[in-house]
Amino acid sequence: MIIVGDVSTSKRGFGLSLASKRGFAYYRRLADAVHGEGCKLCAQLYRSDMDMKAMARHLPALLSKKITAQQLRALCNEAAGAYIISLSADTVREITASFGDAAELAQQAGFDLVQIHGDRMCGSFSSSLYNRRQDAYGGPLENRARFAVEAVRAVRRRLPHIPIDFKLVVRLENPHYGNAGVTPEELPRFVPLLEQAGVTSFHVTLANHSNLADTIPPATHPAFGAEGCFLPFCDAVRRVTSLPVCGVGGLCSPDFIERQLSAGRIDCAAMSRQLIADPQWMNKILSGRPETIHRCVRCNRECLGGIQAHRGVHCIYEKGKEK
Repeated sequence: MIIVGDVSTSKRGFGLSLASKRGFAYYRRLADAVHGEGCKLCAQLYRSDMDMKAMARHLPALLSKKITAQQLRALCNEAAGAYIISLSADTVREITASFGDAAELAQQAGFDLVQIHGDRMCGSFSSSLYNRRQDAYGGPLENRARFAVEAVRAVRRRLPHIPIDFKLVVRLENPHYGNAGVTPEELPRFVPLLEQAGVTSFHVTLANHSNLADTIPPATHPAFGAEGCFLPFCDAVRRVTSLPVCGVGGLCSPDFIERQLSAGRIDCAAMSRQLIADPQWMNKILSGRPETIHRCVRCNRECLGGIQAHRGVHCIYEKGKEK
């Protein structure tokens, strides 16, 4: 299955919208191509929590190179809390309802299932670090979870039978990693709320809104340098649900992944950088040639680095040699 990231529920903003003729036609062509290869397609539905006005104030400093792109990212993340606090309850309800609208369009375009992006605005509402609201959407965990619950319910009402995956983001303290999402201690209360709303599986990872190298960690990362670095979060979720769990985090070795699947630690394995390093990863395994796989070394030089430098997504393995 291919998960198409960041499919916005908004009719405006970055990227192609399912609500536009151009965007819908693009996703329709993509679904036809994916299905033609016997593959499933998932739309990762999200809503941005970026305060565009706050971002615009920092653009002159970015253009004059007084701040870096990473520093701009940190400033925008810091503004997320104030932004979600400023939204009226009516606006919040309109946003959560938009997940149902987008899911219906996604199904019409040919997507087989949807994933609710539990980070972005959803993660900011869930986080006690960002969410300081004093109404029904803030305060105790049950209120902070309301945004996510309403988004899931909006999809379930419109599409009673479609599978709904939830990107469940976990933040850590001592040491501190991630700012959005929920802590491991909150999972026993958070996960059942999502199950009751209609979630059918979980995609578990580290919460965002901090250093990008934490959520997309290089092999040199002090805490997340090993393959399967986020699987302990799956272990924590496993303890509070019987629904399928998908693991992620520097996965690249077929033998390692098979051990996690066979042990029942995860039901699915997700990867991105490895498939950039070698798009034929699956075909090489199916044809009995795992030794020929170009294994991702998690250097982040041309994949994440290419995005940040506006060069596009590439890999050091391109053209058969390292750059």
